Amino acid sequence: MADGSAGKAGPEHFDVLIVGAGLSGVGAGWHLQDKCPDRSYVILEGRDAIGGTWDLFRYPGIRSDSDMYTLGYAFKPWTQAKAIADGPSILKYVRDTAAENGIDRNIRYGHKVTSAAWSSADACWTVEAQRSDGAAVTLTAGFVFLCGGYYSYEGGYTPEFPGVERFKGTLIHPQKWPEGLDYAGKQVVVIGSGATAVTVVPAMAGTAGHVTMLQRSPTYVVSRPAEDAMANRLRKALPAKLAYHLIRWRNVLFGMWFFRLARNKPDAVKKNIIDMVRAQLGPDYDVGKHFTPTYNPWDQRLCLVPDADLFEAIKAGRASVVTDHIESFTEDGIKLRSGAQLKADIIVSATGLTLQVMNGLSISVDGRAVDPGATLSYKGMMYEDTPNLASSFGYTNASWTLKCDLTCEYICRLLNHMARTGLRQVTPRNDDPDIERQPWLDFSSGYVQRAMAKFPKQGSKAPWKLHQNYALDLMSLRYAKLEDGTLEFSNPTPARAKVAA
Repeated sequence: MADGSAGKAGPEHFDVLIVGAGLSGVGAGWHLQDKCPDRSYVILEGRDAIGGTWDLFRYPGIRSDSDMYTLGYAFKPWTQAKAIADGPSILKYVRDTAAENGIDRNIRYGHKVTSAAWSSADACWTVEAQRSDGAAVTLTAGFVFLCGGYYSYEGGYTPEFPGVERFKGTLIHPQKWPEGLDYAGKQVVVIGSGATAVTVVPAMAGTAGHVTMLQRSPTYVVSRPAEDAMANRLRKALPAKLAYHLIRWRNVLFGMWFFRLARNKPDAVKKNIIDMVRAQLGPDYDVGKHFTPTYNPWDQRLCLVPDADLFEAIKAGRASVVTDHIESFTEDGIKLRSGAQLKADIIVSATGLTLQVMNGLSISVDGRAVDPGATLSYKGMMYEDTPNLASSFGYTNASWTLKCDLTCEYICRLLNHMARTGLRQVTPRNDDPDIERQPWLDFSSGYVQRAMAKFPKQGSKAPWKLHQNYALDLMSLRYAKLEDGTLEFSNPTPARAKVAA
């Protein structure tokens, strides 16, 4: 892989600049090296470590909420026994991928990208970054690939709790988990009912005195084995890559089938999920109050609990669920609207993430500021009237990496097509007046609804529509022709422009 043009006048230049060295960014580096080996690239990472989410989050029990046969890369088989993996194992997987392929040599840590300005005259982006030592850095790139995820690393979302200043215990958000927090024998209240809450509660319950999950409303919770017995048998009988891809496709197809079933027969799916919870907790537990949401399955993301660990903690009396509203914090806990009191030494506010559009960058095109909220998204990854820029954004109803792998493949196809044709610019253009603008995500979760106005819009039909379907995206991104009448290829290289003249 070629280096940037250090030593030349002006900013250092790369063919591709990747933002973020997490699961997506490392995957993007691999695809570029594999499919565009003559292109130079650099990965700018705002933090001082590789791994993104899997290095940032340090709360007890941190793990995937998708199976690793689909959360893992298509090109690197997951070989561990646990399909629902813990955070440190996933972090090692990402770091091993980077080290084995030399991707880590292209990462610059402590470089937080703040802005990107496109110049059609120069056919490149000018990218500004702030180094962790305070120095400003300017680079240029022919293509910018945003792989920094969908939420702010600065901190999660915490509501304004009445009376919070009176609480004399420890209040923390999982995104900023303090190192060495001692919760042995302590009374813990975890506010929330999403993926983080159902992970933290059973993880802390084995050591804490008692853990209470306090929720305003229930979430669908589904148990599945942490180990995939069929996958483990196949890995013993077949070559690693073959076994991996067989299980990957089995899980993809099952996920697609289950999502479609939930959309077409929501009442039947809801009953089945609730019946499974009732079977775990027994007939005397109030499943109707604590584990029966008012919305349909997949209106929000389902929560996965491996080996029924949350239910086991509840049955053992180490954890409990309270469904109520907070009236106010008190000196030693929380007063609920019902009048009940929850005593707490530690309160964990597992109340969601702060979504961040386009990795928080300020973006302009030929001096015009780009307003993401007024922009259509092309195939869920590029943006109307914004040249040579893409985002890696995964699925809400399946593993993140499935879509990211396809996006990386597509970007490499684009880069190679432009190299062959001598054209330096590719821009999605919408000339269809009948396209209706719709929210980027059709999800009722609070953290999504708080941010959707700022996010790009999807269109009412292809190629502006977001499928949330791996099979459809596979056809659209891997096999569909690039020159589709929507992508505008332009800006020939000077040599080609001279010949054409």
